[in-house]
Amino acid sequence: MTVHLHWFLPTGGDGRTLVDRHAYASNDIDRARPVSGVRAPDVEYLAQIAKAAEQLGFEAVLTPTGTWCEDAWLTTVALAQHTERLKFLVAFRPGVISPTLAAQMAATYQRITRGRLLLNVVTGGDSAEQRRFGDHLGQNQRYARTDEFLSVVRGVWSGQPYDFEGAHFQVEGGLTALPPDPLPEIFFGGSSAAAGPVAARHADVYLTWGEPPAQVKEKIDWIRSLAEREGRTVRFGIRLHTLSRDSSAEAWSTANRLLDDLDADTIAAAQSALGRSESVGQQRMLALHGGSRDGLEISPNLWAGVGLVRGGAGTALVGSHAEVADRIEEYHALGIEHFVLSGYPHLEEAYWFGEGVIPDLAARGLLPRTTAGRGAPLLVAGGR
Repeated sequence: MTVHLHWFLPTGGDGRTLVDRHAYASNDIDRARPVSGVRAPDVEYLAQIAKAAEQLGFEAVLTPTGTWCEDAWLTTVALAQHTERLKFLVAFRPGVISPTLAAQMAATYQRITRGRLLLNVVTGGDSAEQRRFGDHLGQNQRYARTDEFLSVVRGVWSGQPYDFEGAHFQVEGGLTALPPDPLPEIFFGGSSAAAGPVAARHADVYLTWGEPPAQVKEKIDWIRSLAEREGRTVRFGIRLHTLSRDSSAEAWSTANRLLDDLDADTIAAAQSALGRSESVGQQRMLALHGGSRDGLEISPNLWAGVGLVRGGAGTALVGSHAEVADRIEEYHALGIEHFVLSGYPHLEEAYWFGEGVIPDLAARGLLPRTTAGRGAPLLVAGGR
């Protein structure tokens, strides 16, 4: 079992700070006014990141979904024209579009990009965010709808007329005349009791946020047992930030600089907003640091500082290139195959990781030969 490495496209903006200015902004903010220190997520900048990820040897890039970022489908199909091999892990919300239409979109995407689509299904853990999309279901109902949605998508991909009668969707003769080839792998995350059975029935890859190894193992065991009852096998991935440098001291110095940029009011505002989330996974992220700047290294080289101000993935692997590789190897030993990584700024951190950690992972035999052999001599050159 080798490691699959993926990077992140910051379609809500990027910069040299952890502050996610877009996620906590009020609806009446002047979004046309440039914000100091933030790089606009225009196609030219995102193409730089995508090209760097491809050159460094990342297999795919995750593109987030939400009202605070660009649409993932449109952005990535544009970036596919700037890259050759890179796959796109497109995050989307089931229920805000028809499952038959989503199946058709995926099929078209695969033909346009020659098979470079992966799907990240985001059920949604914030009712306020869901209401912006016109969705007023509660959390458990949203997972029930996701269950039906993915049943329809897979049914429609069969290439034969498909009927479905459920509580949320009723489809008669649903059809994708030319199914996607290959079928996109489905990445799915969720820590609640309602999420587990959906993952077991539909996910190709169950994706968890970066908790300490013991907690990640508990999740793997949980989903694996549920999948076995369904007669399925699910693979596993983890979503983490990285801060890798030539020495451990340099990495931690950079982490401390990022922390020094955060004032108490900024942290308090972010924690207040994140605390209202219904997402069990988000509450688990918040519990790792409790809103405090103290004791943020919650496991060797696992830093919870990102989660003080950022929703979703809130932990980072911090250390020397070898130490970060050690932690990846540790998670891999638990059963994690897919590592979806990011860092601030995303362009520079892609190079730190790609030129520092990827050669180490290749030397340990953890990467496919196609990744380990790509790029410049001695290194492999080349996402919410």
